[in-house]
Amino acid sequence: MSSLAERLSPARLVLLLCAAEILSMTGFATYPALLPVLQEQWALSNSSAGLISGTFFAGYMVATPFLVGLTDRIDTRRIYLLATLLAFAGSLGFALFAQGLVSAMLFQALVGAGLAGTYMPGLRLLTEHFRGATPSRGVAFYTATFGLGTTGSLLLAGALESLGWPWAFAAAALGPAVAGPLVYLSFPARPAQASGAPPGLLFDFRPVFRNREAMGYILGYAAHCWELFGLRSWMPAFFAFSLGLSATQGGFWFGAAALAAWVNLIGPLASILGNEVAVRRGRKPVVLTTMAASGILACLVGFSAPLPMIIVFLLVTLYFLLVMGDSAALTAGLVAAAEPGRKGAAMALHSLMGFGAGFLAPLAFGLVLDLAGGNESVTAWGLAYAALGFWSLAAVAAAMLRRRHKAR
Repeated sequence: MSSLAERLSPARLVLLLCAAEILSMTGFATYPALLPVLQEQWALSNSSAGLISGTFFAGYMVATPFLVGLTDRIDTRRIYLLATLLAFAGSLGFALFAQGLVSAMLFQALVGAGLAGTYMPGLRLLTEHFRGATPSRGVAFYTATFGLGTTGSLLLAGALESLGWPWAFAAAALGPAVAGPLVYLSFPARPAQASGAPPGLLFDFRPVFRNREAMGYILGYAAHCWELFGLRSWMPAFFAFSLGLSATQGGFWFGAAALAAWVNLIGPLASILGNEVAVRRGRKPVVLTTMAASGILACLVGFSAPLPMIIVFLLVTLYFLLVMGDSAALTAGLVAAAEPGRKGAAMALHSLMGFGAGFLAPLAFGLVLDLAGGNESVTAWGLAYAALGFWSLAAVAAAMLRRRHKAR
């Protein structure tokens, strides 16, 4: 008897995995959405609040070599199911047992580890079940759905905030509980070594490091994630600060969490369109242009907090669109550049370096806030956002210098 995945058209297969991705991410942005509430209740400094955000990505980073690297060796469905159990335990544990910095870090790390075993392994399932070469467009839609998952997580947390933060975290645990069985039962089992992975060390990334084209996309993805996850982690708190300066009461639909959700909802469109442009104009020029524009805008966004809320929202939205503009192009480029027997290892390193940057960015943002005057200072917010754009601008400058050196 054939599996559901074998009976679906490529388009419906993409939709199935996108739906599972959204469900698996219900706990992704619960903490950032409720950061202002938890920071006040637990008397957290900005650095401590950023450390909790970053620990999510630390959990992702630690789990990635195991959960993604193992897709070269064992059935990806089993990894996906295990990961959703980790995400479920992390969100439910936060709801029931989190009482401050240390316990919050532990449960956020579990949720992050859960994402490590669903995001890239889900992409692996997608690539394995397309006939022939994997269409770049399918990868683009899948990676763009990450933004929809973030939006759903923010809206869920915002809707339940009035009931108390434990209820929001408990509700977030339900999505992974559905996503795991959905994927496990929809796809056929894959025998061990079906991917043709060569024998050797599980975490041997040396062949990936030697692949210069793949490493270019991996390093670009790290700079992209530094901006993206630093921005996502602190966006609700920034909107709350800006709303407070104008004494505006946004309510559910236009409160800090909701405004961040609307920004994230628009993001997938930029990712898909960015990939379409990259296919036609070339990935490298599009990626470098987008990174330069986002890096420049990062230096302006934080200083906009005192402006009317509509202007602040539009600037943050434009910044987020630019950050998302190269997301799918970078991942699709990595998938295309990876060696056939090393796709799991390449995806693992891609995620490891990207989400490693995602771990450091929220912490760095919080440190800059503390050192520059605290989260009641416009200047501090401006400098913290400028810190997000640093690596993108550095990457563009390095690429221009390398091109000039080659031209000589």
